[in-house]
Amino acid sequence: MSNYKLFSDSSCDLPEDYVTQYHIGIIPYSVSLGDEIYYKEIVELKPEDFYQKIAEKDVFPKTSLPSIQDYIDMFTPTLEAGKDIICLCLSSKFSGSFQSALNAKQILLETYAQKIEIIDSCQATGGQGLLLYEMAQMQSAGYGFEKVVSEAKRLRDTAKINFTVESLEYLQKGGRIGKASALAGTILNIKPIITMWHGELSPVGKVRGFQKAVKTMIDMTQKEIGAEAEKYQLCVLSAENMEKAIELKQILQQTTSFDLLEIPFQVGVTIGAHAGPTALGICYIKKFAE
Repeated sequence: MSNYKLFSDSSCDLPEDYVTQYHIGIIPYSVSLGDEIYYKEIVELKPEDFYQKIAEKDVFPKTSLPSIQDYIDMFTPTLEAGKDIICLCLSSKFSGSFQSALNAKQILLETYAQKIEIIDSCQATGGQGLLLYEMAQMQSAGYGFEKVVSEAKRLRDTAKINFTVESLEYLQKGGRIGKASALAGTILNIKPIITMWHGELSPVGKVRGFQKAVKTMIDMTQKEIGAEAEKYQLCVLSAENMEKAIELKQILQQTTSFDLLEIPFQVGVTIGAHAGPTALGICYIKKFAE
């Protein structure tokens, strides 16, 4: 058994089966739904309930990052057990979660002698989750603390998400696109192709119709890593409609040689609050070298 424990904030969206299998600690974000009450992601509000509530209430949710105290409370039992900690956080360009964890680390090091490493994933949702999955694979393979940290920092630069949304409403409300663009997209059935890479969210194109958007995402992924497909781990992700994720996974299995994780990722509360319930995407990362 290794002498360190893996943690991540909840924006990683790693499926619960993997979290349980690898004994990963998750520090939740919180969300409010048009009132002053904040619900902790996963702990108090599951993604499926979140999407149902925002549809029923017709509200634009607000998220809140884990506090310094949240990190201290989660880390302390592991430190008291004599174990080191490696924690992965949402891209620091999106959130202050990384800084919150760093502040918690400095406070805890005044009391505990164990090592604590906080890593900026430079990613979100499935990209962050795949990096966490690779870290768990390394831990299972017997990699030590320092090796996992160095490999994680190398691998994060290979992670990318190619995704689309059926509705531009949430991206517009979150300030990612203008109101005029959102309106034009609705009228003309224009779907954006968006990437998450090196900590940056970037629109890279737009097509007419959702099926064309799906085909474009697949073609992009094939072009980017198809020649070295065996070196990459992939997953599909969806927000509210997980049937679409399963359908996308089946298409990829039938038309490519990609190594896909069995369980699709569901975009959780943290990222879903900004991307909306219709997000669908393909994520990949280079596998660690055994």
